[in-house]
Amino acid sequence: MMRASLARVLAGVFLVGCASSTENPTSKAPDADSVWDCVLPDAPEPDASGEIGCRTDFERLASDPLDASIPGAESAKTIVDRSDDGTLHFINSERYPVHYDYASAFLSGDGLPIVPDLGSFNTTEYYAPDRRFLLGAVTWYSEPGVFVYELAPYDTSDADMIAEAFRAIVAHSYFGEELLFHPTSLAIEEVAKSLPPDVPIITTDELFAGITYQPLNLGSAMGQLRFYTSDQVEEYVNYREIVVLDQIPNDISVVAGTITSEFQTPLAHINVLAQNRGTPNMALRGAFDDDALRALDGKWVELTVDALDWSIREVSEAEAEVWWEANRPAPIDVAPMDTSVEGIWWCEDILDPALDTEDAVPLRIPAFGGKVSHMAAMKRIGDEVPIPKCLGIPLYWYDQHMRTHGLWDVYAEYTTRPEWLDPRTRAELLEELQDQIEDAPLSEALLEEVRTIIDRDFDRIKMRFRSSTNAEDLGGFSGAGLYTSKSGEWDDDGDDITDAITDVWASVWNPRAWEEREYWGISHTDVGMAILVNPTYDDEQANGVAITANIFDASGLEPAFYINVQQGEESVVLPEDGDTTDQILYYYDSPGQPVVYIRRSNLVPEGETVMSNAELYELGTALSAIHAHFLPAYGRSGGFYAMDIEFKITEDGRLEVKQARPYPGWQAD
Repeated sequence: MMRASLARVLAGVFLVGCASSTENPTSKAPDADSVWDCVLPDAPEPDASGEIGCRTDFERLASDPLDASIPGAESAKTIVDRSDDGTLHFINSERYPVHYDYASAFLSGDGLPIVPDLGSFNTTEYYAPDRRFLLGAVTWYSEPGVFVYELAPYDTSDADMIAEAFRAIVAHSYFGEELLFHPTSLAIEEVAKSLPPDVPIITTDELFAGITYQPLNLGSAMGQLRFYTSDQVEEYVNYREIVVLDQIPNDISVVAGTITSEFQTPLAHINVLAQNRGTPNMALRGAFDDDALRALDGKWVELTVDALDWSIREVSEAEAEVWWEANRPAPIDVAPMDTSVEGIWWCEDILDPALDTEDAVPLRIPAFGGKVSHMAAMKRIGDEVPIPKCLGIPLYWYDQHMRTHGLWDVYAEYTTRPEWLDPRTRAELLEELQDQIEDAPLSEALLEEVRTIIDRDFDRIKMRFRSSTNAEDLGGFSGAGLYTSKSGEWDDDGDDITDAITDVWASVWNPRAWEEREYWGISHTDVGMAILVNPTYDDEQANGVAITANIFDASGLEPAFYINVQQGEESVVLPEDGDTTDQILYYYDSPGQPVVYIRRSNLVPEGETVMSNAELYELGTALSAIHAHFLPAYGRSGGFYAMDIEFKITEDGRLEVKQARPYPGWQAD
């Protein structure tokens, strides 16, 4: 491709030559005592510049970074062209979100070497030792207040290349004397150990230490601002409240928005619920005692959570009422229970073998629920995805339990009482219904069949009975954390297994689950509970959750797997106060498969990781296969697509995938 015409270049690109690697790297730098001035004209908007002379210059070139794993960032891409005497280009990154777009338009032909096709460009310019371009980005992190130079996590630049580009940027930017280098992956951390003293380093942990604001789910909402401790929100909270919390709660009912005083993990239940509901969610260190927020306690407000900052303003109750009328969620259509399927089924036999997964799963969810149906689909993938031997108990048995003991009628009678309209009284009545479900005798036929299978096929080991309603793990609604799963030990009379089954069934009427369904307009009597049954294991080496996409990259230009994993059986979605987990971006499809640790677990010795490289590779292989298998079912809309996975490393070091469901991601907005 030929470079753009000279007129176009002069109209939009302002370049300053910088030294090549064989020259004094500061030989063309402005005088150290000179005062920096803005260099970009007011119009037109530039394609690039060879110098950044002021904050305004930077803002006109910068954009949100493709990877927003560290919040509060603005980033301008850079290219050093080593075939053109080391000329430095600060690129308009809104206009050219990837380096190739700019290089192919302006740095190809017309006296310069031809820039090849995208595939060849990426292979050469990120990995070749004799590459033409040095690709990177200058990023401003607002809360630590630092400018840093960064590479793509999979870039294999050596220390000399990094230093060459770093020095060029120092020489041609007003912030040069304050610039730091931020290694973005484990591999680059190793290279950084060889950098010269004039390339100072800042680590990811050091960046996070200076951050007080964490945007989790972007958006805006109106509601009444209220302060609660984490245990208080386990009681009823009004869905028109925006809540400020001292800690991350175990669970929370529908609210208009959330502000936690502790940082969250992206896969924490509170954030998954916010994504499902499309409600703003953020963390702000010290929020619970913040004077400005406390001054608004009990008042109607509008909360806005953006990628770089947040705002809150007082509004009138009338304004809030208008907003709520305009923003009522569209009802979710849930297929009613299919109670025609009896018996107990092996997972691999549940789906119709004549149908593809995209057609077979929706037909089985009304009978087996989302969790069982997706587990059955994973059985089709093969050895790449190790999953435990499992059974599905269809919704038929739940419905029979409710009918046999008159429990549908009990619920119907409760809803006719005047006090049903009071949320707290309603919660008490629902808990009474749960008690009746748990106390009612279990079908002897079901118990005998379950016990026979556990005796014959599982050697009487402890089993896990996991919730699987027909109103969860759907394409646009996950229902994460709404229902109960329990373990059951073998005993001669079957009491423990009975308790596990009836407890799972009763969780359909968990007050929190009822309120969530009510918010989404789901008919409660259309919802039934199937059960996924598989072995449970004690003394796990690790447990975790993963998303088969880079959840920090809405553009899709930086594909990676997001993994959140913790040692042993400690929770990853709700860690104990003070515990941190390994939070990883794994660039599985990139050469060298670089690993980026966003945060590190403090339950393993310093310098160690929860998972080994071999375990990460095995997990990455499974995630890749799951992503591809469910793509026809959930990824054909053209929007963001990913699967949400739960996994564990067993006591004897085996990977097992426990669950897969569509991840709401940005589709929930």
